[in-house]
Amino acid sequence: MTSTSTTSERTGPGLALLALVLPAMLATVTASDMVNLMLPAMGTQFGATEAELAWVVTGFLLMFSVGIPLYGRVSDRVSLRRLFVFALLTYAVGSAVCALAPNLFVLVTGRIVTGIGAAAIPVLSIIAVTRLLPAEKRGVGIGVVSAGAGVGTAAGPAVGGLVGQWLGWPALFWIMLVVALVLVPPALRVLPDDSPAGRGPIDIPGGILLGLGAGLVLFGMTQAQVSGFAALSAWGSLLVAVVALVLFAWRTARVDHPFVPPALFANRVYRTGLLVAFLAMVVNLGGLVFVSLLVVEVNGLTPGQGALVMIPAGVAVAALSPLIGRLADRVGTRPLVLAGLTLVGLFSLFLSTFTGGSSPVPAAIGILGLSIGFILVMTTLIGAAAAELPGDQVGVGLGILQGVQFLGAGTGPAVFGVLVSARLESGAGAVNPFYARPEGTAYSDVFLAMAVVIVLTLVVASRMRPSAAPAAATQEAGTVH
Repeated sequence: MTSTSTTSERTGPGLALLALVLPAMLATVTASDMVNLMLPAMGTQFGATEAELAWVVTGFLLMFSVGIPLYGRVSDRVSLRRLFVFALLTYAVGSAVCALAPNLFVLVTGRIVTGIGAAAIPVLSIIAVTRLLPAEKRGVGIGVVSAGAGVGTAAGPAVGGLVGQWLGWPALFWIMLVVALVLVPPALRVLPDDSPAGRGPIDIPGGILLGLGAGLVLFGMTQAQVSGFAALSAWGSLLVAVVALVLFAWRTARVDHPFVPPALFANRVYRTGLLVAFLAMVVNLGGLVFVSLLVVEVNGLTPGQGALVMIPAGVAVAALSPLIGRLADRVGTRPLVLAGLTLVGLFSLFLSTFTGGSSPVPAAIGILGLSIGFILVMTTLIGAAAAELPGDQVGVGLGILQGVQFLGAGTGPAVFGVLVSARLESGAGAVNPFYARPEGTAYSDVFLAMAVVIVLTLVVASRMRPSAAPAAATQEAGTVH
């Protein structure tokens, strides 16, 4: 595989690379939920039911969840330039189809195509930073990419609501089309066209089983969010997903060149980090979704005003992520992950206790602290995986890590949504004894449940063995790429 130094000389300074991957991350992650507030307008235009409209979101998310680990694996065989440009052009084509869609079927088709392109960007961005930046800048680079993902996640509904309200929902897709096309020339100039020297063939059946399992997990969770876990489309999808994943594990243990090398899980930090990333994302997306609902339904804000509550969290994530990446290189994985999880847990408790009044300020403070804690966890975990995995496992390893994170994003709102519905139906008071208001008790209970999840996650994270000294680990990572 091309050495870091040689590649860096050919691809230009690190600033050019970050100027490419940051807007790409912002655009693709924002696209995942930018249409949420525009679904009623789409339904009116196309005469579609709520269940039919759900496919505008689900079609994109399914391709996203399936594609992330696949792109990670293929990146060990195909050059970053070709994959990145393919992803951008596919994303642009899908955006054009969506913008011009004359009916719901074409719109959903466009979203599926867009998801196929968008799935590549998160994992390829992290791989590019890991392979192409000098060792001393790698942590900052990972932090910048994490900032793009964090800001995009928080900004998606707000951007979609504001732009869609002013210019109409097709404008969202025209904007994304322009962004994708503008990024193609920099990608051709900055990224290398060297094909990595991966060993052995790619296990296509194994990849299909993994993608099928991941996609059905996400589909089952989205169906549970709409219809409850008792619905056949929810539990049936989850059951088939379990079967697919069991078959994937069976095949992995029996073929010579499995899609995911079993040796990948020999690293205890990486193995534990997968579970931590999943649980942390469950809470993070649950917090983003239910704080947004809280400020509208309990604090009495309009959707536009509610979007403003999320801005401080997005700004903080953007500002702190590069610093967190640099700090992770110095301090190590375990202390920062534990510190980040502690922040998430404390601010989940804060949300559970203080967000029932008429003021949205406690909600803004709570989601600010929760977002900072989460980005501290994820930036550190991604950096640890990039530094510690062998060079021929980095692509698939980061793909699996981000795929697990994305499955957590689909699971959190569904599980906590069921809890909110149950608590609203019961009409009972809040479980948190310090929550004294009669309204918003269901939200208080959900945020308390998030704190409980974080306590369990802290137990898991505490089992991480401290990795080698950060400087040594970073140096080792530089030698294998």
